[in-house]
Amino acid sequence: MTSRNSSESADRLGVLDGWRGISILLVLAGHLLPLGPKVWQLNDTVATMGMAVFFTLSGFLITRFLLERPSVTDFLFRRFFRIVPLAWVAMVVVLVMTDAPSSFYLPHAFFYANLPPIHLTDAGSHLWSLCVEVQFYVGIALLVALLGRRGLYALPVLCVAVTLHRVVYGAHVDIVTWRRVDEILAGCLLAMAWAGKFGTVPAWLLSRLNAFVMLALLAVASHPRGGGMNYIRPYLAALMVGATLFDPPAPLARLLAGKVLRYIATVSYALYVVHHVLMYTWLGSGDKLAKYLKRPLLIVVTFGLAHLSTFYFERPCIAWGKWLSARFARRRAASVGE
Repeated sequence: MTSRNSSESADRLGVLDGWRGISILLVLAGHLLPLGPKVWQLNDTVATMGMAVFFTLSGFLITRFLLERPSVTDFLFRRFFRIVPLAWVAMVVVLVMTDAPSSFYLPHAFFYANLPPIHLTDAGSHLWSLCVEVQFYVGIALLVALLGRRGLYALPVLCVAVTLHRVVYGAHVDIVTWRRVDEILAGCLLAMAWAGKFGTVPAWLLSRLNAFVMLALLAVASHPRGGGMNYIRPYLAALMVGATLFDPPAPLARLLAGKVLRYIATVSYALYVVHHVLMYTWLGSGDKLAKYLKRPLLIVVTFGLAHLSTFYFERPCIAWGKWLSARFARRRAASVGE
């Protein structure tokens, strides 16, 4: 690939930061803002949309990493130090804050609190998604460790199987991994299509999709009354993101490439973890009027803590993980050479 093509590819993939920023804003809006009359169920719709996009991006980036560098140890080092440190801090806070029973600690520490029987507290109910993520990391790492890159070709089958299970179970929206992970797996399929692993036809089709139409369909598929559309939500989210990897409408391209969304994307993980915990502190207490009067302050504090967490806690952890991974790789190379 020429340097020019590499630059164009990087620019196209830069829209993913924009989508990440939008996804966390949707989640925050769904959890923190009054979005119309309650009967319209817009809060649930918007939050579900945000998570679908967030998971799609996660699957895309993880699969792209493993396609380019199928090193399971490097992958696990990087993902562990990216996700786990802040997650563990948040888990300790919510478990202590809610006086959770001791039986809740192990499921949280090993990221299976979202599996039956559920061990999530109200303040930490959003941590289900981190459990899904970490379980997916372990699963895809095992797949690649056993089969190499070839193992990634099992992902389409797994994705469809999870969706079919959801149909049989009647699960429109669920937090149990085997009834939700198809949102991540759909992102994996998008990464493989982007890399040309399914030939040229998928990329050709994606380049002809209208992202705004996909967005509208995703909104319907995320609504509690979306019926059967809910089952194809993972694929609509992937198609929407995929459409913008090629030739998105100019206004949307400018929005996705903007500095504001790029910054929000940078602090998005901490925003997700922190905002829900703060909802169960004084900042989220009181009757409906008191809660909404405090809401601007809660949002400001959320962004402030997210900034501090991202740049002064998470980044050092990520750098340490990369250093440990590189050191492990050097030692392994040295032992092989002896």
